[in-house]
Amino acid sequence: MEPFPDKLWLETPLIRSVHISSLLGCNAYLKLETLQPPHSFKARGISHFAQHALRTHGPGVHLVIASGGNAGLAAVWAAKVLNLKCTVFLPHAASQSTIDFLRKEGAEVVIEGNVYLDALRHAQQMVETESNAVMIPAYDDPIVWEGHASLIHEIQHQLPANTRPDAVLCSVGGAGLLGGIIQGCKAVGWDDVPLVAVETHGSNCFYQSLALNEGSGFPIDAQSRTPPEGTSAEYDKEYNVTVAHLAKLTSHATSLGASSPAAGVVKMALKRSGGVRSVCIPDEMAMQSALRFAEDHKTLVELACSATLAPAYKPTLFRKVVPHKDDAPTVVFIVCGGFKITLEDMDAYKQTVAGELAGGADWDVTCNGEHLAVSRGE
Repeated sequence: MEPFPDKLWLETPLIRSVHISSLLGCNAYLKLETLQPPHSFKARGISHFAQHALRTHGPGVHLVIASGGNAGLAAVWAAKVLNLKCTVFLPHAASQSTIDFLRKEGAEVVIEGNVYLDALRHAQQMVETESNAVMIPAYDDPIVWEGHASLIHEIQHQLPANTRPDAVLCSVGGAGLLGGIIQGCKAVGWDDVPLVAVETHGSNCFYQSLALNEGSGFPIDAQSRTPPEGTSAEYDKEYNVTVAHLAKLTSHATSLGASSPAAGVVKMALKRSGGVRSVCIPDEMAMQSALRFAEDHKTLVELACSATLAPAYKPTLFRKVVPHKDDAPTVVFIVCGGFKITLEDMDAYKQTVAGELAGGADWDVTCNGEHLAVSRGE
C-alpha cells in the first residue's frame, strides 16, 4: 500500500554509482533529490506540511515562511501546486537572484530586517495577526519529518530485492532530513541500519548537541560535556535532551546554517538501535567533493549536499564511518540537492581546493568526538 498516496513530490531515482562503488569497493547508491521540482528534498516535508495546512484550515489558508533558501523555494512550489497564497520573508541581505527566483514561482516576497531572525519575527507577526495564516517550519516539526521519511520508503523498494543498506549517509543542519530518515528507517524495519550524518565545521549544531548528551557515542568525560567557545547549551524539557546553540555560523555551507537542531531529532538519534555517526568536515573537503561529483556524475550540488559525499571520495573516512564487512557493503548517499550553486561558485571552489592541496597538510575531521586526519590529496 502506498504510504503517501496524495504526495506532491517526485519519486526520485536511486542509481548505483560506478565511480564511487569502484573507488570504495562497495555498492554505492545515490538518491537524487536534486531532481525534485524545487531542487531539493525539502519538497517532501514542506509540501506534506502544506497539504496538512490545507486539510486543516481550508483553501483560504495563507502559507508564511521566513527563508531565503531551499525551504522557502519548496514552500512556494507547494503553494503554487495547491493554489494557495504564500508569503516569504527575507532579510535585506538576501540576494537578488533568490528574490527573483521566488517571485517567478509566484511568491509574495517581503524584505524585512538585516538578519534572518528579523525576517522571522516579521513573519511571526503576520501569522499572529492573520487568522488564516500558518507558519511553515523549515525543519523542526513532526509533520515535516513524516514527509521526509518518504525517502526511505522509496529506497526500500528501489534497492535490489532483499537488499538492506549497511549504512545511509546524509547531511545534517537543523536535522529535519535526518528526522525523516530515522522515522522512515523505523517504519520499514531498518532501525538497526547505521546512519552517518555529515556537517561542516562552523555549522555543526547537531554534532555539538550530541556531544552534550549521554548515549551519543561521544566520550563521557566532563570536558566533553562543556560546550566550546561560542556555543551555549540549553535543556529541552519536552524531549529531555540538551541542545547546542551556535552564536555564530562560519561555514560556507549556508544551507546547513541552523543555529540549533530540532530537539526531537536529537532525542531520536540518541535512542535508535543503529545509532548515528556524527561527522564534521572542513568546508574545503565539501568543495572538493562537489568538484569530484560534478566530474563523475555531471551534476552540480551545493556544499550542504556535497558534505554528504565527502566519505564517498575519501576511503579513509568511509572506512571510519561505515561498519566493516567481509563482502562489499551496500550504502546509500542521500544527494539532498539545493539551488545555491552556480558555475562561478564551482570555479571558486576549484581555486580554493588547489590552494589547499598545495599546502600539503591533512584535513581534520571529527567523528563522534574522535579526530581523524584525512589526506587532502586522497
